[in-house]
Amino acid sequence: MTLLEVRNLEVTYPGGAAAVRGVDLSLAAGSKLGLAGESGCGKSTLALALLRLLPAGARVTGEVLLDGEDVLTMRWGQVRAVRWAGASIVFQGAMHSLNPVHRVGDQIAEPMLLHRRATAAEAGRRTGELLEHVGLPASRAAAYPHELSGGQRQRVMIAMALACDPRLIIADEPTTALDVMIQAQILRLIEQLVAEQDVGLVMISHDLAVLADTCDRLAVMYAGRIVEEGPARQVYEDARHPYAKALSAAFPRIGDPASRFAPRGLAGDPPDPSELPSGCTFHPRCPEALDRCATEDQPLRDAGPGRQAACVHVEAPGPGPTADAEDARSTT
Repeated sequence: MTLLEVRNLEVTYPGGAAAVRGVDLSLAAGSKLGLAGESGCGKSTLALALLRLLPAGARVTGEVLLDGEDVLTMRWGQVRAVRWAGASIVFQGAMHSLNPVHRVGDQIAEPMLLHRRATAAEAGRRTGELLEHVGLPASRAAAYPHELSGGQRQRVMIAMALACDPRLIIADEPTTALDVMIQAQILRLIEQLVAEQDVGLVMISHDLAVLADTCDRLAVMYAGRIVEEGPARQVYEDARHPYAKALSAAFPRIGDPASRFAPRGLAGDPPDPSELPSGCTFHPRCPEALDRCATEDQPLRDAGPGRQAACVHVEAPGPGPTADAEDARSTT
């Protein structure tokens, strides 16, 4: 059963900045979808749009169907309930998301008091259960955020997201600034919770390796659009779009000396959303661009079983470039 379906979602900020452009996504209950891309590619804007958390000046069109109901057309009272009972979000940077002058237990209990009409005793018991569920002793409910480590604060954020038993969890860079050991623990915890509670997960990161290891499917965003989507491990190991290839190649592979000593990157930055280039928006940075890429936009097209990529090169059979590669720009 489809839990979340996004249809032709577009977000434009004042001044004409097109942050999200025609995004289509779907997610089943118990499934995990990764969203990858550099800073400025529209990942967080997309996440905020799913729960109508964008600033008032943003113009949002399209559909965001959660259990078949369009979040974008709901009354504010419905949206307020959906934000906890239907879907919740784990923001990046737990220290900035938690109130520094309130104990973490009170912050976890607050949505239960407001949305579930729980008594203080019921909310307190449930808070202790949630903390233990995410690997913290119930006694840590009495702590203030500054008394917890980065990994512990992130666990508190996850406990808070689970407070009202949502069907969907959106995790925006949930392991940013954590060391690799704590990062691994948090990722395993999220996977375990998704499996046990049959919730859907949308995880946002710039790290394709993390998403490939955690998610079932992976969508790569560039300049507000999905440029490649498919099974997470396949996209990571055998990307079809040049941008997805560059993201994957930027991370050295363990056991691969060539990758370790000569990690590859990508020159330049994503374009300004208010001044997007013509044609394929990636063509100014693309090492495989053809002359036609500067004038022809590339829609998502079939790139293999269960896969799509928005690149002219996927018109040809096999993973290599088309015969038109002869007019490709030479790169150094």
